[in-house]
Amino acid sequence: MNKNSVLFVLFSAITLFGYYYFFPPQQPNQTQTGQNQAVQTQQDQSKAESVTQSPEESSVQIKEADGSFISEETIEIETDKYRALFSNRGASVINWSIKEKSGNWVDLVLPGAAPMMANFPGSNYKIVSKSNEKIVFEHVSAQGWKIIKTYSLSQNSYMHNLNIKLSKTKDIAQLPGIQLDWGPGLGTDEKEMKENASVTRVIAFTASKPGKLKKLKKESELASLFRWAAIDNRYFLVAFIPERSIDFDQIIPSRQDKKHPFSLTLTANPPKDVESKEYSADFYIGPKWYTYLKTFNLGLEASVDFSVFGFLGKWALSILTYFHKITNNYGWAIIMLTLVIQIIVLPLTLKSLKSAAAMKRIQPMIKEIQDKFKNDPKRLQAEMLNVYKTQKVNPLGGCLPMLLQLPIFWAFFSMLRNSYELRNEGWILWVTDLSAPDRFMNLGMINLNLLPLIMGIGMFFQQKMTAVTSDPMQRRLMYMMPVIFTFMFWTFPSGLVLYWLTNSVCSMILQYYIMKRTTTTIKN
Repeated sequence: MNKNSVLFVLFSAITLFGYYYFFPPQQPNQTQTGQNQAVQTQQDQSKAESVTQSPEESSVQIKEADGSFISEETIEIETDKYRALFSNRGASVINWSIKEKSGNWVDLVLPGAAPMMANFPGSNYKIVSKSNEKIVFEHVSAQGWKIIKTYSLSQNSYMHNLNIKLSKTKDIAQLPGIQLDWGPGLGTDEKEMKENASVTRVIAFTASKPGKLKKLKKESELASLFRWAAIDNRYFLVAFIPERSIDFDQIIPSRQDKKHPFSLTLTANPPKDVESKEYSADFYIGPKWYTYLKTFNLGLEASVDFSVFGFLGKWALSILTYFHKITNNYGWAIIMLTLVIQIIVLPLTLKSLKSAAAMKRIQPMIKEIQDKFKNDPKRLQAEMLNVYKTQKVNPLGGCLPMLLQLPIFWAFFSMLRNSYELRNEGWILWVTDLSAPDRFMNLGMINLNLLPLIMGIGMFFQQKMTAVTSDPMQRRLMYMMPVIFTFMFWTFPSGLVLYWLTNSVCSMILQYYIMKRTTTTIKN
């Protein structure tokens, strides 16, 4: 490998390490934070010690802060896709678990964060009616107003609807403000929990066409400017989609500090002196499954992060999905997609490899010139340029083609890391989840991941095939690269490691072919 190739590999490594430096894994925190005065009031009312049972319907005693006990009723709904636990305390959601392809349940409510989607959580609601398709809660306040919350639940979809109707029971009453909220944080499975807090975001999709995704961090936003607001992490999404955005006031992101996960709140305040007001919003609670999200035609698929080269990532995912239909195995689909990418960039790869082979061919001449004119820099430079000219070798010829491949690599990297399609999808033998490290076996406290080791060994032999420098420092650097990449890929999803391994094998085959065809005769 020539100097330019080494620089390219170093640049790639620095880019990947930089990504993890600026987005480090952090442990999630379960502490809920305030958003605004109405939100804080509801949170203060909800602080109570509780014990919740989870049959289809149950009733337990809840101890309030003042020592009194009140009755809490819960309703559990379970379908093939999700399992939700509702409470009459604020007509809220206590748990909402998604059933994955592996059969495991993932609760999207972090422990200690409940209740979700509560309104006046210190108040007990009456359960007016309940079924698998619809749950109706009602609360009549002493201040002279009534609230009816209706959850309309889909049995075969992750999209549902919430209707909130406010009305006066006394002429002198004023209708209160309401909110839709989720957080702090968003649940995920155990293997993703370490990084969960750092990848949890509050996002919103603009209402004006074409819609654009916006990340919300500090300031609140006018709800009327956005089609929907959501909280998400790497693989899951909770989105609120108002029927009329202008009915709502603000989208409020909040968190205690950078070490804590975000909360999302969508607020609404009825106009003064109205007798009643009705709010309706669809809400999505489920996986960030790109092709599935597109079917809603709401722009929800924009929540899947394909990085700055998103159009390439979407293109790669569509082809990967096509190959999966053929092979019924995402591992083989990744290999086939990698071969397609290799074919597309083949002219660039060949140019780079030919340049590396040419540099290796003239290396003895370069070494001789360096020894002869080591004390005369100007003459040394002139003689080296003459060698490049007479041998028709461009020392930068191997660098530019590889730089042009960086967008493809980065798009593929982001697509494989963020695609829900790969979750719990295996390849062969011990590779049972392409979205996680392959974990061949455990050696005490250490997980032995075999794919990165195989990849590192392959990179080592690849370095030996193309090493062109006689400088001891550069040689040590080149032989360190396989170790660095093995360490870097150790905890990467096995699907990404499989892509890089396949890419390396293809490159080695091409390098061997080029080296065999390149003549060792130096032109005079």
